[in-house]
Amino acid sequence: MSIQAKLSKFPVPESVWEEYHIDQEINDRGVALDMDLVHQAIEMDTRSRQELLAGMKRLTKLENPNSVQQMKQWLSENGLELDSLGKKAVAEAIKTAPPDQREVLLLRQQLAKSSVKKYQAMEKAVCADGRARGMFQFYGANRTGRWAGRIIQMQNLPQNHLPDLTEARSLVRNGDFEAVQMLYEDVPDTLSQLIRTAFVPKSGYKFIVADFSAIEARVLAWFAGEQWRQDVFANGGDIYCASASQMFKVPVEKHGINGHLRQKGKIAELALGYGGSVGALKAMGALEMGLSEEELHPLVNAWRTSNPNIVRFWWDVDRAAMNAVQKHIDEDVAGITFAYRSGMMFITLPSGRKLTYVKPKIGQNQFGGDCITYEGIGSTKKWERLETYGPKLVENIVQATARDILCYAMRTLQHCFITMHIHDELVIEASLEVSVDAICEQMGRTPPWAKGLKLRADGYETDFYKKD
Repeated sequence: MSIQAKLSKFPVPESVWEEYHIDQEINDRGVALDMDLVHQAIEMDTRSRQELLAGMKRLTKLENPNSVQQMKQWLSENGLELDSLGKKAVAEAIKTAPPDQREVLLLRQQLAKSSVKKYQAMEKAVCADGRARGMFQFYGANRTGRWAGRIIQMQNLPQNHLPDLTEARSLVRNGDFEAVQMLYEDVPDTLSQLIRTAFVPKSGYKFIVADFSAIEARVLAWFAGEQWRQDVFANGGDIYCASASQMFKVPVEKHGINGHLRQKGKIAELALGYGGSVGALKAMGALEMGLSEEELHPLVNAWRTSNPNIVRFWWDVDRAAMNAVQKHIDEDVAGITFAYRSGMMFITLPSGRKLTYVKPKIGQNQFGGDCITYEGIGSTKKWERLETYGPKLVENIVQATARDILCYAMRTLQHCFITMHIHDELVIEASLEVSVDAICEQMGRTPPWAKGLKLRADGYETDFYKKD
């Protein structure tokens, strides 16, 4: 009752209730599953695991080669010391291990693929009419209001890179284990890559899959007024090439002149937009991509020098949030309002939706500087005091705005049968005459509250869901 009394001062806007109604329609509509594929995949995975375990037992003579302790000991006795048997450690060890140990590690790597769990979730979730429902939790992400995945967990499906996806899918669907094993060798990996393809349109229909192109980079450039980036988007350019070109002061073309620099542009774009530094580059896999430790700091400096308005935007947001919490002064930055009311900091987005930070106050960060702390659910899944600062708030603002743009697209396409949405992508169950271009045109329309923002949606049609 006390929560109700407190929240009564801040009613949920009608527009958010409309979004909730659309969400309920999508959840109730559900999506069809190819249950023949699902059942065969589960059977194939069981058989594959049995064969992999038998192979490991034969090579190691261990009672339970799946045991981390037993496996570490066996590797140690055979001259290979490993601190961990995690995915990364095993993948690294495979590169240099002697042939016998390498074979065992390869088998272990295949065994570690948890491809079957998603198929089992589908088997549990499917309704009598062959559709799965209730997979999207409205406002699942506390900070941004984005959806969270439930039941089958759509937000982290493995990607597919098989060139002959249709043929692989057909072999699994027909239960041809020997052919899958012969043609693809790694059965668990093949099953993992086919998970997406278990989602299918109903008979006589097709899927149209459409997603926003570089949505976060576009929103960030729009807020910060980073004009050269907006020009790239307006002209349909490649932001990774353009970023590399801006950073290294040379022309960069994909598969063309200075094409090798595009990868550096890409990793910088993905890691550095929200205040990240060397640690963010490493977390994004910069070293695995062939960049050296010495290159990372100059890369951070080059990106920040090329994007002065974005860097300024981080600290404008930081100052506005500090003033709202410390001095209870309302401030506006790039159409975003920061205010303190009833023991909460509200950030009002251009869409009119508010982000909420409970019981904010000024604390000290690990470097001894001032930062904002607030109460919320942390990584431990417990209610605790959390830290934030300008670039982190910018990340929340940009992702929340991207979410509002997706909601606007959902509203525009409400007359279509949206069955799924994953991050910035919509999956529509469409009749055969509906055109991809028409869907992309409608999805790419800029909301009235985002004047000047350049959006683009790209799409394709398919008989089953996949990553194009």
